[in-house]
Amino acid sequence: MKSIWLTSLGALPEPVTRLITTSKTYGLDVQGHFWKDDLKNMAWMASVENLADPKIPLWAILASAAELHNPNIRYGLSMAAISVQAKKGNNFPIIIIQAGAEPIDASQLPTPLKQADILPESSAGLGAKLVAKAHSSPKPVSGEYCMDIHGNPQIGQWFEVRPASTAWAGIMFGVNDAEINFQAAGPTGSLPDKSILNYPVQGLKINLGDTPYIAWAMQNELNDKTSCFVKVEGFPQSIIFGPYSEENSADVYVLTLK
Repeated sequence: MKSIWLTSLGALPEPVTRLITTSKTYGLDVQGHFWKDDLKNMAWMASVENLADPKIPLWAILASAAELHNPNIRYGLSMAAISVQAKKGNNFPIIIIQAGAEPIDASQLPTPLKQADILPESSAGLGAKLVAKAHSSPKPVSGEYCMDIHGNPQIGQWFEVRPASTAWAGIMFGVNDAEINFQAAGPTGSLPDKSILNYPVQGLKINLGDTPYIAWAMQNELNDKTSCFVKVEGFPQSIIFGPYSEENSADVYVLTLK
């Protein structure tokens, strides 16, 4: 029997029980947990450990529109989505099961959740759609960059960024409504034990529209084997990053996280 991982943002057991019953009717097992909103202790990491299981084909999130308005919840879900897709691919399916009558607008979700499918809990075909998704093979999705999240409450949260297939002659990484307090470069996949930075820069002030960012930069070459690691204090509303450039204007990626 296929198993999916369910995250319930609400604390009431009844909607979860209904969903488990519906899924089992279609031969689909449900494992999961109730979401713990604790950004300081990076509680969202617990779900990533379970979602990384190769036997889990999709992540279902049971949530109301009101719950998804909570910026702390949005940030935690964004971190979890980035981390699990780094391990299982950008095409790893995420399904938001809408609890309640108020519709969830995908365009208003944080960037890591914008591609999620949204299915009403009351939908008569919910069980069949979950089964079909669990047994389907997601189409490959190519990206221009790779990102992961590392850390724990003791060492803090670290963003890992690198180009997906090309090489960058350095990187600029900025945060809004948070602070950067360390950067490093090293082998992809884990925090480096030591790092030598080429021409590091701190405290760059960047405005993107009406949104201000504080950015750091380095000129270490990044590729599929070498990443940039940035320690961020706080929980940024959004981040920007891109290849290092000495020009006044440059192309950057923007990710909203709340």
